Amino acid sequence: MTNRSEVDWLADVRAAEGAGEFFRAHDLARRGLLEHPDSLRLQHRAVLALARSGATRHARQLFDSLGLHGRHEAGLRELDARLTKDLALAEAEGPSRVAALRAAADKYAAIYGDSRHYYPGINVANLLLLAGEPEQAATVAGELIGRLDPAAEPTSEDRFWAAASLVEAHVIRGDLESAREALTTAGAVADCDLAMRATAARSIRNAARAKGVTLDWLEPLSAPTVIHYAGHMIAPAGVQGRFPASAEADVAAQIAAALEAQRVGFGYGSLACGADILFAEALLARGAQLHVVLPFRLDDFIEVSVRPGGDAWVERLHRCLAAAHSVRYATDDARLGDATLFSYSSRIAMGLAVLAARHLCTSVEQIAVWDGTPARGHAGTAVDVEVWRDSGRGQHIIALPASPGIAAATGIDASESGSRRRARAMLFGDFAGFSAVPDRELPSFVEGVLGTIARAVDRHRGTLLSSNTWGDGLFLVFPRTREAAECALDLQAAMQSIDSRQLGLSRPVSLRLGGHLGPVFETEDPLLRKSNFFGTHVSLAARIEPVTPPGLVYVTETFAAALELEHSSEFSCDYVGLTAAAKGYGTLRMFTLRRRGDAADGPLHGLAV
Repeated sequence: MTNRSEVDWLADVRAAEGAGEFFRAHDLARRGLLEHPDSLRLQHRAVLALARSGATRHARQLFDSLGLHGRHEAGLRELDARLTKDLALAEAEGPSRVAALRAAADKYAAIYGDSRHYYPGINVANLLLLAGEPEQAATVAGELIGRLDPAAEPTSEDRFWAAASLVEAHVIRGDLESAREALTTAGAVADCDLAMRATAARSIRNAARAKGVTLDWLEPLSAPTVIHYAGHMIAPAGVQGRFPASAEADVAAQIAAALEAQRVGFGYGSLACGADILFAEALLARGAQLHVVLPFRLDDFIEVSVRPGGDAWVERLHRCLAAAHSVRYATDDARLGDATLFSYSSRIAMGLAVLAARHLCTSVEQIAVWDGTPARGHAGTAVDVEVWRDSGRGQHIIALPASPGIAAATGIDASESGSRRRARAMLFGDFAGFSAVPDRELPSFVEGVLGTIARAVDRHRGTLLSSNTWGDGLFLVFPRTREAAECALDLQAAMQSIDSRQLGLSRPVSLRLGGHLGPVFETEDPLLRKSNFFGTHVSLAARIEPVTPPGLVYVTETFAAALELEHSSEFSCDYVGLTAAAKGYGTLRMFTLRRRGDAADGPLHGLAV
């Protein structure tokens, strides 16, 4: 029985898109399709949301698996051309990229020839420019300029696209003065939809790079800035501290001024008393999205990081939580005295901020309230400042006077004895098809398949913290996501090099790998008589591999966020969708791992419809 109408689902999807939440938009569209499986409009939005998130290969596979190729309803022809364009843009520089861009231009040209609408026309001009045909691009752009009249369009969405296309056409022709004038109109109608703004800004920037011009004047069209916020906890009134209560009003004013100056629309961080809550309140006051990431369960967090500032801060925390756009917990467990959970939580928040900025094609930076005192332990404001600074991204410090000898209010800036949990990157692997291998072929499997995997793992022994295997199972632990990502992709490459028939196997065997980053205990295993890892996050990691399609590497949102923060130039994690983990372990946002630049390489299998 249908519970909600197609129109209701579409409204929710469009609202998520307008807020810049492409993951959520995709998930909503897929949920709507469970009730309306034949809805072309929901199918269109599900594919488009994936494409907007950068998961181009998944979007293409979903488009094809839904049987949308060759259909023209609901803008499906344009969507097909867009996917072709996105795959072309993901190609490395060279003849193959030029050919792919030209093929995408041809698809848009066919649509433009039939409709004479400016949308396919501006894409033809853009793609011709990127393919190295500036004169032909300028000709098409000039034709569009002569016909475009944003004011004559019937809806605000149409007026926006027409104005943005006019800006882009002038850029393609090299007329920046006219582009600036057209930008006024586009900016006037840009507030309604962040997805539209991100798409338009990305396309105009591609044209500007091809023309060799800067676009620092494009700000009115771009989405608001995304920030990671951090800062010291506040001391109770009358108590000395790194952030004295007497400085609250001044710091709050500086935070509000910084958010305004940077045109901030999204903030990711925690909710400790003091700087964190001041940031949250200022974000909410300006209508920005507040995304909260807490390190452990709420009752523990309040006692450790909020109540020390005074009971009034607890009330302020609850008000912020109630108004937050999203609330995540780095772990649902108790704190158990582990300072590293604060650092783990901060890195998740940082990575999520960077991911959001990439999807919205906008800037990202950190704003921190800090007294300048260097880090003294595993976690704290100084650690967050250093981690962000090392990533090379923009940073703004709201300075507090240094107070030598004054410890942090909660001690999280200092090392804590007895802390045994550490954030570790874990891989679980399984050989699909192993259960069908007959006994007579097991020696060949062990020597040929496991031997190949062992040699691949050996290349990573320098960073490998632990390894274990049982039959067709594999468990590997690394200190950081980069090392785990490198090993996972090397293992899949090693599997692809295996010729099952040459080994004497009657059927092919493939590897599926799941990856997760989470806090775990490291201790001596009395059975194995060696160091091993335990905890709920180990169990969670083990539930990812069974739902991973053979030949792929699925990773969790925390794994993806950590990679995006520190290694976005090397790896990319493309959104798959909400996926039910094995054995009833909940529904998780899942991503596929790949090396940056591999978007158009090879087939992709296993995306469920």
